[in-house]
Amino acid sequence: MDVAMMIRSRLADLGLEQRDLARAAQVTESYVSQLLTRKKAPPAPERTDIYDRMDRFLKLPHGELARVAEAHLKDELKRRLGEIAPPFPELRALILEKCVPAQVEQVRAIIEQQSFGDLERLVAQKLLHVAGLGGDVLHVTPRQRVRLDASVASWEWNPATFALAVRLAGGEHKHFEYAERDPAAGNGEKGMAEFLRDTALSASATPAELAFLKSLRFKDRRPTALYYYRELQNLRDPLHFRV
Repeated sequence: MDVAMMIRSRLADLGLEQRDLARAAQVTESYVSQLLTRKKAPPAPERTDIYDRMDRFLKLPHGELARVAEAHLKDELKRRLGEIAPPFPELRALILEKCVPAQVEQVRAIIEQQSFGDLERLVAQKLLHVAGLGGDVLHVTPRQRVRLDASVASWEWNPATFALAVRLAGGEHKHFEYAERDPAAGNGEKGMAEFLRDTALSASATPAELAFLKSLRFKDRRPTALYYYRELQNLRDPLHFRV
């Protein structure tokens, strides 16, 4: 179901008209008509707050239309460009090969969600470090991958703390621990703290899902509570993961 279909369905259920929605969303009736007839593509959720107003008017869960719009836009992009491969497929394959069997599928689901995301970069950096190859994950040569393969026997992680344990080929173990910056806020982000306080957004999140959300780190952007809610929905959407 896309944005247009969901809106039309809710309007019919509630016995409302397009002009009622336009007034509540603070847009023109023409804009709503073009959106519902798919003459105009739904706007990217991060560029508008129209979905919040529509959710309230249509009595949908907070963030629901934004989630549907984001999934629709991603599907459209895939149709136009095809499946986008990770920027370092050989390194990703090696990371998954060295992961302990019990965690392979969990790790695969996380790192395939985004190209070279937080977990994938962290693991790559630490494996290169323990293998004595430095930490430049953006420039790993085929020879370095061969050395990495020979040096590392396996690795595993703790989703709750993001700690890594690496077993070297000679049997030696290396451990890397990470502490949260602000326990009250989960990962130190104000948006995460707001997400946790708003039970309408976070009540259904499992401990494993919360651990993943808390592990996310940002350099020059400050995510909102809605961002974490959308990320939670992305984790649950089977369209984003391969079986």
